[in-house]
Amino acid sequence: MKFKHHYIYLLFVVLLIFCQTGFSQPYVILISFDGFRWDYPNRGLTPNIDKIIKQGVRAISLRPVFPSKTFPNHVSIVTGLYPEHHGIIHNHFKNPATDEEYSLGNRSAVKNPKWYNGEFIWETAKKQGIVTASFFWPGSEPTAEYRQPQYYKEYQHELPYEKRIEGVLNWLQMPAKKRPHFITLYFHETDSKGHEFGPNSEEINDAIKLLDTLLGSLLSGIEKINLKDSVNIIIVSDHGMTEISEDKNVNIEKILQNKKCELWETGSVMMVNPLEDGIYEILKQNSGNYYVYKKDELPDFYFYSDHPFIYPIILVAKPGYSLEKNLSAGKKEYSVSAGNHGFEKDFLDMHGVFVASGPAFKTGYKTGTVWNIDIYPLICKILNISPNQPIDGKLERIGFVLKEQ
Repeated sequence: MKFKHHYIYLLFVVLLIFCQTGFSQPYVILISFDGFRWDYPNRGLTPNIDKIIKQGVRAISLRPVFPSKTFPNHVSIVTGLYPEHHGIIHNHFKNPATDEEYSLGNRSAVKNPKWYNGEFIWETAKKQGIVTASFFWPGSEPTAEYRQPQYYKEYQHELPYEKRIEGVLNWLQMPAKKRPHFITLYFHETDSKGHEFGPNSEEINDAIKLLDTLLGSLLSGIEKINLKDSVNIIIVSDHGMTEISEDKNVNIEKILQNKKCELWETGSVMMVNPLEDGIYEILKQNSGNYYVYKKDELPDFYFYSDHPFIYPIILVAKPGYSLEKNLSAGKKEYSVSAGNHGFEKDFLDMHGVFVASGPAFKTGYKTGTVWNIDIYPLICKILNISPNQPIDGKLERIGFVLKEQ
């Protein structure tokens, strides 16, 4: 009888340990350093990122989707879809059938769920019983409740970074049943400074150091609340940054010489809606500093032709160049800055970072370039949930960074 009781006790202990380890829900914090180029960690300015790399994994770069813009790429990261499938084809675009516009500065449009196709990772997780939260992320605040994380903050660009970290740490200290196990966190510093001063400036180096210091504060906070060994940290960026200059402007409106057409957006990418014949041919003849494609002839590697909002002609500036329109009342329609992005996704300056550590990841592991559309299935794997289908992302292209189970 004593043996039987002893056996039952041992079985109970084993089951308890098994439940606490094998069935305990992992934590994932997905952090975006907007505009943090793939090579910024190589500058010797990031001791806390270095610590993550030493304890976890680092890809040489993170390949963005085209166009390498903020909103398309953030949405691709959390849906596993190319922009032609999730619908956010640019930071600013319109529905040609209704003339309704979407832009990152238009709060009502950003919060309108009709613009977003696919399924966000927090939707996938919520459906499968996981509590989620977002301290800023494009797509996290639509008015439809079922599309939101359980906890989220409406975007405030000027909200101090320290407050964002404090908010995440507060979530992690909520009662167990209410505590989020998937959280997003966003910082814009390197994007802002990269645009204004360029990717090789002292100002961008200061921005890099600031973000690394903030990461250190987050890591210290997680350690203080005794979750260091439970939390998986994934640091990504939506795109990189490259230098541009005013002597590399290409005036598309001047090239077309008052031909009837609609020119949409300026900078690294421009869409053209021709309203008379011969527009494509003129653009092709003058395409020394930009690429010109018909929508239905766009090379497959762009993954950018399967959406009705994309115009019939797409122009992509060559690295360092900017596409612009005529001057209007002495004011440029496109304000040239020191740095920009949006260029072809295979241009290395457009690549971002991918570093991660935590109980799910290998230790001291380095790999080549990974694709940002594969992060969605990677997170699903860590959280032990089934990804939404169909998606463009593939776990087999990135899953090798995880420990073997």
